[in-house]
Amino acid sequence: MKARSNGVVEMMLMRLISCFALLSVAAGLVTAHAVAADVPASAARRFKIPRAVVAGFIEPRQDPATVAIGERLFLETRFSQHFFANARGDANAVLGAGDPVMATTVTTNRPLPGPFAGHGINCRACHLVNEHRAAGLGHRTYSDYARRSPVPARGDGLKFTARNTPPMVNSTAPREPDLFLHWDGEFVTGDDLVRATLTGRNLGWLPGEREQAVKHIAHIIRNDDGRGPLAREFGGYSYSHLLAGQDPELGEETERFRLPEELRFDVKRASDVEILDAVARLISLYTDSLRFSRDERTEYDSSPYDCFLETNTLPRRPDPGMTLSYYNRNVQDYVAVLREPVFVSPTNGFTPPLNGRFKTLEQKFVFGQVELLGMKIFFAQARFMTNSARRPNHGIGNCVTCHTAPDFSDFKFHNTGVAQEEYDSLHGAGAFAKLEIPGLAARNADFDRWLPPTEKHPRARGPFLGIPAADRPGRTDLGLWNVFANPDQPRPQPALRRLLNGDALPQPDDVLLPRTVALFKTPSLRGLAFSGPYLHHGKADTLEEVIEFYIRQSRLAREGRVRNGAAELEGIQLKSTDVGPLAAFLRSLNEDYE
Repeated sequence: MKARSNGVVEMMLMRLISCFALLSVAAGLVTAHAVAADVPASAARRFKIPRAVVAGFIEPRQDPATVAIGERLFLETRFSQHFFANARGDANAVLGAGDPVMATTVTTNRPLPGPFAGHGINCRACHLVNEHRAAGLGHRTYSDYARRSPVPARGDGLKFTARNTPPMVNSTAPREPDLFLHWDGEFVTGDDLVRATLTGRNLGWLPGEREQAVKHIAHIIRNDDGRGPLAREFGGYSYSHLLAGQDPELGEETERFRLPEELRFDVKRASDVEILDAVARLISLYTDSLRFSRDERTEYDSSPYDCFLETNTLPRRPDPGMTLSYYNRNVQDYVAVLREPVFVSPTNGFTPPLNGRFKTLEQKFVFGQVELLGMKIFFAQARFMTNSARRPNHGIGNCVTCHTAPDFSDFKFHNTGVAQEEYDSLHGAGAFAKLEIPGLAARNADFDRWLPPTEKHPRARGPFLGIPAADRPGRTDLGLWNVFANPDQPRPQPALRRLLNGDALPQPDDVLLPRTVALFKTPSLRGLAFSGPYLHHGKADTLEEVIEFYIRQSRLAREGRVRNGAAELEGIQLKSTDVGPLAAFLRSLNEDYE
């Protein structure tokens, strides 16, 4: 794509390419190889889902080697505890029966046949893409369809994760603050998250089994023969062959399946921990490649909203040195004085076949008058509306104070009342406010009573990292409270202290801990069509339900009835007439993703 030009023709060409070509992320179309004759038909299945090639859209590109190998590891079902328990030490065994949790995909309605039935669980089981599009459920941005994701049964009573699976696309997008991953900021690098996942409860490993998990993963990597159905979809090479990276048959360096030199190693000489670290690095490089489309200026360019900004020559990102707060205020002011906006629609002059349609969404590619009103509501901030002369004739969403453009997240933590509403719905209004929550000294002195289980404390009960139930008073999810100043989780503490202290003088942990009660990370609002149900408990099925939730919570916040509630809640001033336009604007942030 060329740099911006003052010429009218070049400017229109820029808009045409950036807004309606709808670029796919760097990902290739790989045809599955035939399964070897000695592999039973029950094991012959497709793991990698090819991207669709549709006339009028740019064809997907081939993945670089790091992404391709990382994706294979992401799809690997043999790392699971179920495979360990049933393979009898054979790294290449074909299981007689898969993990029951893989038989179906849980949705908010009916269960569907699981795409990896007959196997152990893998990372992809909770981070789907288009496995169920034929069933009418559309694409995912590497999330699932459940309110809370199912996990393998291990006799500990746990059936589901405590939280809704967040989408992975854009989860590691560049940002000014520190990187925090998961709803509670438990991880500060992708490698840390992958290591913990591969050896943790989501793949069936209990607290206290990490050493066995590491040994098992290393065993799979060392002894894989490259003949299984997953391997054959990625060239038919063994892991030892791929990770050595020496064979010219693997392709040119960094291409196809040949790793760059700095990532190559001999699995026979490497320790178990070194193998786990290498696997985590490659999976992390793969997940880091999952991004929404941006142009060569790193500006988002493929949603109706992005096209509206481009078409009306509005800034799509802050200028160098400009703060995000100042940028968002500028966007609000620009839109307020936009007298003759040029709207985005399939009939506003663009030439077929790039006529403003989505490739993977059943949604019109439009940004019109309703979306513009919703945008004004979204960007309206309460702190700038104290003067009656500036008060708009529409609602004040105050949304952008936490969901800052252009990423539509501040990547920080806030308590919007989600945990409180769920708990009070089971135990009565005001129950969450009365919940006994210990201070720092009492909490850490009795780890097993108050904090979630870890490798050092496998018998910990974790009452505040659980799913609330009517017959279990005192059980809820306090989010960041479980992680901050947790002695078993040292890695995120420096970044969390920087975040919680902000620009103020540093405060001791015992002062900061109460401020973390029920705080959860702000999700991005890009691509919401691919990631419902919504909120960290997955209880909202539609965007309209989410907005109505915020209307309720803002009223409670102004009455001082949200325990440790975010200050931003009080500034939300919406009416029922604002719900439709605001939801329409949020849908304008959707773009194609495969």
